[in-house]
Amino acid sequence: MQTELIEEVRRQATICNACRYCEGYCSVFPALHAERAFADGTITQLANLCHNCRGCYYACQYTAPHEFDLNLPKALAEVRRDSWEAYTWPAPLARRFHTQGGAIALALVAGFALLFWAIRALGSAGGNGFYAVLSHNAMVAIFLPSFLLPLVSLAISLRRYWRAVGGSMLQISDVKVALTRTARMTDLATGHGEGCNFEDEDRFTQARRHMHQAVMWGFLLCFAATSVGTVLHYVFDAPAPYPFWSLPKLLGVSGGLLLTLGCGGMIALKLRADRQLGDVAAWGGEIGFIALLGFVGLSGLLLYWLGATLLMPALLAIHLGAVLSFFLLTPYTKMAHGFYRLAALLRDAQRKR
Repeated sequence: MQTELIEEVRRQATICNACRYCEGYCSVFPALHAERAFADGTITQLANLCHNCRGCYYACQYTAPHEFDLNLPKALAEVRRDSWEAYTWPAPLARRFHTQGGAIALALVAGFALLFWAIRALGSAGGNGFYAVLSHNAMVAIFLPSFLLPLVSLAISLRRYWRAVGGSMLQISDVKVALTRTARMTDLATGHGEGCNFEDEDRFTQARRHMHQAVMWGFLLCFAATSVGTVLHYVFDAPAPYPFWSLPKLLGVSGGLLLTLGCGGMIALKLRADRQLGDVAAWGGEIGFIALLGFVGLSGLLLYWLGATLLMPALLAIHLGAVLSFFLLTPYTKMAHGFYRLAALLRDAQRKR
């Protein structure tokens, strides 16, 4: 990891530790105030515990033009991204995406869409609905490795992170606390419970918290739809397509709507927010990831609504290209932040215990 980024957080954290004005703002400050000296692993943990709500910055009396020039949200965001790049396997892919994410996502979606269109031209093994365009076996052969390989990469990355921050054997209580805080997005409500100042320094709002929840639950619903469809196919010998009132369709459509609305809302909030209070170098990569995830939801909805038209083969190729790009890029985009944040919350639960 970059020493100068670590040292800057160490400088600012030392000042924050002496001031303690923000003690009740979020999970970062109790963890910060529990330390007297800040090891590199401690700073990495604090960075991934931070949700960049920015309330501490707007409340701080030591920001510029004060000589201390504190900007803790920015400093932690830079260390956070640097930690993902340092621990990710293989690391060069993460560095490339965080700086050129939009272009990489667009190129991959277009390239994979053309690939699926070419496969379609070779003919399908037969089937109904989407399987008339691309067989079920072909989809499994393509997407199963594309799903498993990122999981392996994330497992290696998180193991490196856990060892760096001094994590130990987990207890059930740690997992329960961390999952509850994740589901409720507690750290996006700050210690006051009024929301955060992400978009406007003078106004507390729950908008960012709600958009995060929409994205999280939308993604989980889409994953559940795929899982239920897999069980129906292999266990109950009931292959797709399914009617609208079936469980896979209800889960998938509701998940797609939440994903699309949540990602659109997140982009709108990020466009209004002050870039200088985050990692400026990674801003394009963050927008690229959010746009890609939102496009996965949107293209899935369009595919459902227009699935009975002549546009279906083209829409299927585009949607599958987006999904494949998303899976393969997951360990190297901001999607990984959800896994690191959960690991940071688990470690924080250990600290409190």
